Amino acid sequence: MNDAGARDGGALVGSAVVEGDWEYQPVRLPPDVTRISATVQLGIRAEFGGWELARTLLYADGTRKVWLRRKLSRSLVAGLAT
Repeated sequence: MNDAGARDGGALVGSAVVEGDWEYQPVRLPPDVTRISATVQLGIRAEFGGWELARTLLYADGTRKVWLRRKLSRSLVAGLAT
């Protein structure tokens, strides 16, 4: 994830990356974001953005790095007729 990502509720959101049939989005949560707040933020992304949790890392300083993923919609895949 690069530092050019957008901030959302204290989280630094990176650019989405497409791999095969999946779209991945890295999210970095700073150490001052509580576990409850992180759960709420990720739950909102899941509910309204269609994201699911793919992987998490917890660093020694309390920073969390989370990878969200969602299945690509066939209508969004370039080059396909709908």
